[in-house]
Amino acid sequence: MFSAFSTAAPGLLTRGLRARQSVAIFGAGSIGAFVGGMLIAAGVDVVLVGRQRMQQRIARHGLLLSDLNGTNLRLAPASIPFFTDPSVLKDVGLILVTVKSADTRTAGELIGLHAKSSTIVVSLQNGIGNAETLRAVLPGWKVLAGMVPFNVVQTEDGRVHRGTEGAMMVEPDPDLSNWLPLFRSAGLPFVVNGEFESVLWGKLLLNLNNAVNALSGVPLTTELSQRSYRRSLALLMAETLKLLAAAGINPAKLGKLPPWLVPHVLRLPDLLFRRIAGAMLRIDPQARSSMWEDLQSGRKTEIDYINGAVVRLAESVGRDAPVNRKIIALIRRVEAGGGAEMSGEDLLVALRSALREPVPPGPVAARLPD
Repeated sequence: MFSAFSTAAPGLLTRGLRARQSVAIFGAGSIGAFVGGMLIAAGVDVVLVGRQRMQQRIARHGLLLSDLNGTNLRLAPASIPFFTDPSVLKDVGLILVTVKSADTRTAGELIGLHAKSSTIVVSLQNGIGNAETLRAVLPGWKVLAGMVPFNVVQTEDGRVHRGTEGAMMVEPDPDLSNWLPLFRSAGLPFVVNGEFESVLWGKLLLNLNNAVNALSGVPLTTELSQRSYRRSLALLMAETLKLLAAAGINPAKLGKLPPWLVPHVLRLPDLLFRRIAGAMLRIDPQARSSMWEDLQSGRKTEIDYINGAVVRLAESVGRDAPVNRKIIALIRRVEAGGGAEMSGEDLLVALRSALREPVPPGPVAARLPD
């Protein structure tokens, strides 16, 4: 991931990082820059580690942080310790991993090379199994699963903007007690939850909308205001819920509705949906999914770690996931430069057609990354 190492200008760490009091954001893209920036604004010692393009952007403009509740903060470039060289991890006591799922193993290897083994590592990534991947790469380290429920995008005017609500979650561990107050001070409190498989699958159910939004080409509020897009999402969620039930997994309720009820509400006519589930539309009008942002930037998406996780779940219980397989194919087509934005009606027809397609020979999961 961070193959071209370079070091930020001298003096950026004059804040005096203290190993037991300092936080690193490893993979400082949209989510990482927002979380790290809010911590810096609250006076927490933070170092950001990420790609050169983000380092250059911050060097030019600093960080402009905003959210749907009216927060507007500007951090000057000199106040933001940003590096592409992971050797700075040696000075921190807590690492928040926010890289894309495809980069998890590489991130773990770099952490193992440069950080102290006493450092706490928290995965704040989409998908299922990232904490397990980090634990496999970092045996003996304290690695915890975490979850970020809100959406963050980089806007055209240079802001890092949080467009939806929700509290971050993390697995319980007594060694977190000294760190949790830092996040509360930044307005980003962690909720401690001991049922993290349930939490991650509850989050993945919400993330199923990432691909729908990416294919729609419109903001989340516009997409969710159109019944055909909602019915497409309902197909994906209903299929996943059946598979979770077959696997004996009870996904956590992360929104105002229990997961089993959401597909039914999504299918409602527009007027009734707005009356019954208006809170689902309380989203910043600028907000879009991270998968849409990836496609716009020509980056590989996390489709194999979100919808692909559903396909692997299906195979683990001897079933198929044709609707999720179909949307994977649609996203891959766009990634390859052969797709375009889809109307809600076209997307719904495409996903429904998958229910009538024959199951492909051989395990689908074998063609998806681990």
